[in-house]
Formats: sequence, structure tokens, C-alpha cells
Amino acid sequence: MLTGKQKRFLRSKAHHLNPIFQVGKGGVNDNLIKQIGEALEVRELIKVSILQNCEEDRNDVGRSLSKGARAELVQIIGNTIVLYKESKENKQLKLP
Repeated sequence: MLTGKQKRFLRSKAHHLNPIFQVGKGGVNDNLIKQIGEALEVRELIKVSILQNCEEDRNDVGRSLSKGARAELVQIIGNTIVLYKESKENKQLKLP
């Protein structure tokens, strides 16, 4: 579980990132969760964009992505979700 200070730090790091995944009409599925998990291992911090044709609620999408990928949900702002998971192999971010 992240503290407020850690979330603030991660939000500042994620501000300059572009979303690398999109959740659309198909919603959240196993393949998407697997790919997000792999991307988190490489990058540690990613943004996911929710398209307007997504039928699920953005909070539900954020919870299911973080639970499926075993990642921390840093922020949901607008239609963008920020996820963080500490990498086992290549650590890049040092949390305060």
C-alpha cells in the first residue's frame, strides 16, 4: 500500500508519460492484464487510457487492472489511469 507522499511522487513522475494501453469496447480481459503486467515489469509506472466506447465504469476498470496485474492504483484522473508496480529485475524508481 502506497502512502500519500509516495503517490504524490509517482503522480509527478507519471505526468510526462503518454498512455501506452487503451481500454475500449471489449473492456478488461486476461490478455490486456497480461500485457500490462509485462509492461509494468519493464517500466514500473504506466498510464492506461479509457476510451469513450468503454462500457465499464472507470473506477471499476482501474480496480480490475490493478488487481489483475497485482499493481498499485496511483491515480484515476479523467479517463486516464496511472499504475505502479515495483520491478523485480530493473528498478528505476526509488520511492520516498
